[in-house]
Amino acid sequence: MNHDPRRAATKDVVSTHHVFGAPCWVSLTCRDQEVTEAFYAAVLGWRWTRAKLGDRFRVALADGTPVAGIAAVASMWQMAVAWTPYFAVPSADEAVARVQERGGTLAVGPLSFPPGRAALLADRDGARFGVWEGELVSDWETWRRAQPAFIRLHTRDAFDAAIFYGEVLDWASERPGCCEVHYEGGEVVLRSGGDVVARIESGALGSAPDPTIRPHWRVHFAVDDVAACARAAQAHGGSVRSVNGDEAVLCDPDGARFTVTSRRDR
Repeated sequence: MNHDPRRAATKDVVSTHHVFGAPCWVSLTCRDQEVTEAFYAAVLGWRWTRAKLGDRFRVALADGTPVAGIAAVASMWQMAVAWTPYFAVPSADEAVARVQERGGTLAVGPLSFPPGRAALLADRDGARFGVWEGELVSDWETWRRAQPAFIRLHTRDAFDAAIFYGEVLDWASERPGCCEVHYEGGEVVLRSGGDVVARIESGALGSAPDPTIRPHWRVHFAVDDVAACARAAQAHGGSVRSVNGDEAVLCDPDGARFTVTSRRDR
């Protein structure tokens, strides 16, 4: 797990036993920590603080709110450079078992990162995601409304993917507080506490060589000025893959893809 879970000192601790099935963090595996920090500081205005997991780990702050983590372990651990969403689960072991029973794969874990445990997985179409069991960021509601705006799964069959994740993460179950699943505008939409937290769309081709077409989770960050982010990405060693109105797909210097979305559009 590439983040630094912070304990709540003055308020009730929110854990994955209370909030489950919803995205709870995003993290980036990278090669060059300094270059990565400078890039996202320039493009998204993030500031950085040390994580408790070691010198290779950092937590990004947006207006003082922890929003994401980075880990400079891509080369050391022979992992792909990519943004990965993590979902809250009551039990990492149980989630891993459910994934494997349904044709998904386990890449790493579950590993203990006090105060919790994490695992990195892939669904049966190869889209990578993580699960987190334990304490969530101390100000959970503030985190939910900060960056990232949401995550979107591009996959072959949205309904099949929704069934897979629903069975793994207890979506649309009878458990109080579970995430709700709806079909809206041609997409499967996941809501937690009334907020849209993820979308699943069909159309990606599993055999396509382009990683933007193969099934994958894409992280969207809310920004005030999409064009300014695109210019900053190019000026600091990244690239612009596409621009579509109030949204742009960008790459950082290591090649990790992410999307910036206008706050107005969000």
